[in-house]
Amino acid sequence: MLRFTDSFFVVILLANAGTATAVDVPRPNVLFIAVDDLRTSLGTYGDPTVRSPNIDRLAARGMRFDRAYCQYPVCNPSRSSFLSGLRPEATGVLDNKLPLRQAMPDVVLLPELFRKQGYFTASLGKIIHAGVDTQGRRVFHQDPRSWDDCRNFSPTLTGERGEGRSLLGPDEPWCRWLAAEGDDLDQPDGQIAAEAVKLLEAHRDTPFFMAVGFHKPHDPFIAPKKYFDLYPLDKLPLVSGDAAGFPEVLQAIPSRKRFASWTDQERREFERAYYAGISFTDAQIGKLLDALERLDLWERTIVVLLGDHGYHLGQQGWWNKVTVFETCARAPLIVWAPGTKGQGKPTRGIVEFLDLYPTLADFAGITPPAGLEGRSLRPLLDDPSLPGKPAAFTLVTRGKDIGRSIRTDRWRYTEWSTAASPTSIVASELYDHERDSEETRNLAGESSLRETVADLANQLHAHAARAN
Repeated sequence: MLRFTDSFFVVILLANAGTATAVDVPRPNVLFIAVDDLRTSLGTYGDPTVRSPNIDRLAARGMRFDRAYCQYPVCNPSRSSFLSGLRPEATGVLDNKLPLRQAMPDVVLLPELFRKQGYFTASLGKIIHAGVDTQGRRVFHQDPRSWDDCRNFSPTLTGERGEGRSLLGPDEPWCRWLAAEGDDLDQPDGQIAAEAVKLLEAHRDTPFFMAVGFHKPHDPFIAPKKYFDLYPLDKLPLVSGDAAGFPEVLQAIPSRKRFASWTDQERREFERAYYAGISFTDAQIGKLLDALERLDLWERTIVVLLGDHGYHLGQQGWWNKVTVFETCARAPLIVWAPGTKGQGKPTRGIVEFLDLYPTLADFAGITPPAGLEGRSLRPLLDDPSLPGKPAAFTLVTRGKDIGRSIRTDRWRYTEWSTAASPTSIVASELYDHERDSEETRNLAGESSLRETVADLANQLHAHAARAN
């Protein structure tokens, strides 16, 4: 592969003349949009309830990845993985407390790679997850090695007022919703979008890597009231039923029992608040897309949009994250890459979020660090019919329990063990996505599927050996 410092070359095949000519094109900009806790409840992914017109129009222009998987369904481990191009087993980041730089002081993060090549790099909002310092205080990480400009934002006093409540009481502030007074600029995400537009204007003529991290729909569920008004409670559908054959490790989660006692009213309030956050962030994303159009940046800018992991809204009786069910391991991924042949088409090829690092380095003509664990998505962006990877792998820990999961074209297989004895399997799950896409029936104990279980277990064990 050719590598260039100041430019990359696109080879245009002139069909009539039968010749090829190299056209010098400025290095591609990168607009990297990470949305906190965003699941695939979007119009472009087939959800009829959620209003997401701006994400939908980006998907119509770029490529929607229908089977993209995070490596750990929690913010810090997931972000540490895709920003480093390494799996959680390699980074050692398995919770929201340990900062990546503390775990791996010398790792070259994705924005740092671009900065070293002369790109202007900026982080607005949540990109690198905040950690906890030695006094137990939450710390916002500037990471001067990665960013020329790094800022976080706070709500105004107006934006902190409104109608709302906590669905689990005062001891669980995360489960609070607030239909806030004021407008978009009274909330951090509105401020982030406004500043991102200013930076696009200021750096339109120089190569940039701009990372924009929107907080919503992450809890607490706060958005201007007008976005709550989009979702009348009596119009919201509810997920019904529960999964059979759950491993005991999940049955025993205390919060799950509390969720089971919720009324339909409380479930709908949770849904409405989460969907309001999606529509609020979607409106901010629209401002960025409009700026790309106005500043004539589309043909010079790669746009990546992803949710850092999925989220449960009643599936498997759960209302949060930190599981390796499909609902949580799978998340939205949309990529616009100028000049690729598959734009405007979706793909069902299996991909992992850690593939983004080598992909962006590939398009920019930058040699990435050795040892990255993903692979470039460029072939899929040219041909969406390709199968992608044979499998995606997701890891999660819950207390002393460790869940390792493999997702192939048809199957999801998960094994649970303990930190004290990681090779001793205490529970397993098998779901057939040809017949049970919602993963409601655990088939791991079916005698007719013993060979399938053995094959998937071997793949999972081989992956764990490599990863560790």
